Amino acid sequence: MIAKSGPSGLPAGPAGTAAAKPERPVPPAGKRAGKERTAGRAGKAESPGDNEPNGRAGRPFWSGSITIGLVNVPVRLHTMVTDRSFSFRLLHRADGQPLKYDRVCSRDGRVVPWADTVKGYEVRKGEFLVFEPEELRAVMPGADRKIRIDKFVYYLSLDPVFFETSYLLIPDRSEEAYSLLVTALQELGRAAAGTITLRTREYPVVVHVYDGALVLTTLRHADEVTMPHAFPAMPALPEPKEAELALAKRIITDLSGDFSITDYPDHYRDAVLALIDRKLAGEKIVYAEPRPEEAKELMQALQETIATLARK
Repeated sequence: MIAKSGPSGLPAGPAGTAAAKPERPVPPAGKRAGKERTAGRAGKAESPGDNEPNGRAGRPFWSGSITIGLVNVPVRLHTMVTDRSFSFRLLHRADGQPLKYDRVCSRDGRVVPWADTVKGYEVRKGEFLVFEPEELRAVMPGADRKIRIDKFVYYLSLDPVFFETSYLLIPDRSEEAYSLLVTALQELGRAAAGTITLRTREYPVVVHVYDGALVLTTLRHADEVTMPHAFPAMPALPEPKEAELALAKRIITDLSGDFSITDYPDHYRDAVLALIDRKLAGEKIVYAEPRPEEAKELMQALQETIATLARK
């Protein structure tokens, strides 16, 4: 069913009127300027700039300088990561129209206008500390338009589990200094570590060379990542059997190769796009329950995997 909205959210056009074929929906390329996202320590950096879906950088959302001692390299920060996942609208099944979400008070059930809202932190179940905007501004990190570098580290020593979001740094009439930093980092295999303030939060960052340019990657704080053995559910691991270990190493060796991200397309996105085309064409979609795979003993699974690889 295709639902179209006219004025006041009512379905457009009289019955029997041919509707124009809707365009294929394109997932949003990123957050737009001016939209605030409230998050805790685990929240991601807000990217108020635009990022064109075809790879052309949109307008910068931050400008400032990389500062290393007394050296300043003016740069502009652009988003370079595009979220291609699908974002479906929630509709009313009866008429196919989008649902709205209001700020409803949990006590009196009334809709609250933005002017009457305030931020709060839950200290105990149902008990909140209320914070006025000026109180929060008093503890916000200073936005001094600087990427403060305090040390250089070997890029390969960085733990990728702490990587969060990457942004492209473009020289701001600083090509000479920018090129010098790119070349020096690349030849030494180093990355610059420091901090940046984006909106209301200070982030640890690394500035590193990628494809001949400088890229800034925000990092998660140490207390935002839980190490595996801190989980009570993580059991003590037994020593592998020698025969099984030998087969496992052989499988890994046979499947070894160079990594390319293009080898891993988004099959779900492609399938949803194909599903949209099929539904637009009026095809009836029938779900087929997948057959469960047969459980195998570890040694049997290893041996059959070796045999399968040998036939390729």
